[in-house]
Amino acid sequence: MKRAGPYLVTLWLLWLGGGASTAHQERPNIVIIVADDLGWNDVSFHGSNQIPTPNIDALAYDGIILNRHYVPPLCTPSRASLMTGKHPMNIGMQDHVIISDEPWGLGLDQKLMPQYFREAGYRTHLVGKWHLGFFRRAYTPTYRGFDSHFGYLGPYIDYWDHSLQMNETSARGLDMRRNTAVNYDANGTYATDLFNDEAVRLIDSHNRSKPLFLVLTHLAPHTGNEDDPLQAPADEIAKFDYIQDPKRRTLAAMVSRIDTGVGRIYRSLERRRMLNNTIILFYADNGAPTLGIHANSGSNYPLRGQKESPWEGAVRGAALIWSRLLPRKGIVSNQWLHVSDWLPTLGHAAGIRISPNNSPIDGQNQWSTLTSSSNSGRTVVMNNAHNEFTYSSYIKRGWKYVNGTSFKGAYDRWLGQLKDGEQISHEEYYKRLIASQTIGSSMQLTRDDVKRLRSKAMVECSSAQGTVCEPRKRPCLFNIVEDPCERNNQANAYPYILRELETDVNSYRKRSVPSRQQPSDSRADPARHNCTWTWWLEGVGTQSPTHNLQQLFSTFQSFMEYFMALFAKVEAKLLAKVHGGKI
Repeated sequence: MKRAGPYLVTLWLLWLGGGASTAHQERPNIVIIVADDLGWNDVSFHGSNQIPTPNIDALAYDGIILNRHYVPPLCTPSRASLMTGKHPMNIGMQDHVIISDEPWGLGLDQKLMPQYFREAGYRTHLVGKWHLGFFRRAYTPTYRGFDSHFGYLGPYIDYWDHSLQMNETSARGLDMRRNTAVNYDANGTYATDLFNDEAVRLIDSHNRSKPLFLVLTHLAPHTGNEDDPLQAPADEIAKFDYIQDPKRRTLAAMVSRIDTGVGRIYRSLERRRMLNNTIILFYADNGAPTLGIHANSGSNYPLRGQKESPWEGAVRGAALIWSRLLPRKGIVSNQWLHVSDWLPTLGHAAGIRISPNNSPIDGQNQWSTLTSSSNSGRTVVMNNAHNEFTYSSYIKRGWKYVNGTSFKGAYDRWLGQLKDGEQISHEEYYKRLIASQTIGSSMQLTRDDVKRLRSKAMVECSSAQGTVCEPRKRPCLFNIVEDPCERNNQANAYPYILRELETDVNSYRKRSVPSRQQPSDSRADPARHNCTWTWWLEGVGTQSPTHNLQQLFSTFQSFMEYFMALFAKVEAKLLAKVHGGKI
């Protein structure tokens, strides 16, 4: 212990010196909130009053609604794209999600978003879902640039006991971690509340001399284990008794709990006086699976299709960005964005240089697009050229090419249409939006502005069917700007455009990296690991030689930040007593 004394003193001086040198830092705080399997119609800023999301909506109306925000159609590819700024096709992450007993992950040769931000002096935290590989320790979050991780490593968990049973043959294992240690204490706490609590704790204890980079990736509203897929607290479900379908009612409660957390995070940033220098990004990782595998009764209506398909219901996701640093607010943007754009875009906002990639389907800096309506941004969006399901989905200059489909076309329809009468009134919606307990009460949101923005954010399409698309027989072409619901196939009318897009798709497919997916490995079974899901292969692979020192320093910083936050609270109480004349 005596030998550790000088080392701890050195760390203390480094911490103080680092804090002093960056006390007037201008880099913005970054908060990214991701909802898992959230449908286009499962937030109310798109016009539906069935599931009111007042806190999310307030950010949308006071910020920028990203009405053409595109994401890969599956969880793992979507997260890989966010973290790397690259299209999943270019890093071998395009075709599959990582099953917990499969030994593969996002390549260690890829530099991830938290690594860039940590190098720039940010404190980097991940709360919630990882799903980018954990078969070796080196693939886990705190070895990939995050100072801390509280959450789970695989695709989903039970909302209450946080266990995962991948299939009927595997054992049920706990998947909940604080950094690399298994966390047993959280058992019995609803997962969404657990992650919201942790996000608020991190903000409350954050050392403001350094900028904050916080990624909150929710479990909700993804389903849990097959034996009890849709879970929410009973009191939350009771709030939606006007929804007849019990599954949809539970989904509403799951989404509502996310919305409550958004409000809490905003208030925490406000309380810490961090709001003026913070960027908040909220988006869905992909569309909802209304039916089939992991169905959660989500609605992408009136968009066509659902998760894991070539259609808009899979890839056009609900999204918004809010910041007082943006000169525009109260805007519905119809400029094209892809999730891979966020690394170079947020990097630019933070003054971090992210080297541009060579492929036009990889991430592009869209900061000027967000700050000015005159900048057009990207013109192409590659949704995927899926090898196993043999489908392609690609957009160029407002034209969309679709060839092939998934699950033999079982989910090619317009799913999730809501029933009349199962919603609150417009008057009640507005009351909830500006209620004292929601963040809308802090914003000047008039009825007229809200009505105008909701109208612009809605997607409305004629129910009339144009020329039918049969993607399993021949490629289809849609004018996705005029026909966002993909009802009128114009392949015969514009064969030259069809050929141009098909040529592009074939070119991207040829240049794509083979899938990294590996077959399942029985050694991963949690029955072999004290009924926990954990890394099961020897060694940790490539990692920074200073990682252990970084981890120790990170732990020490966390302790000091907690101490300083506690001291600040005590100081505030003492000052309050002084000003109140009590001492």
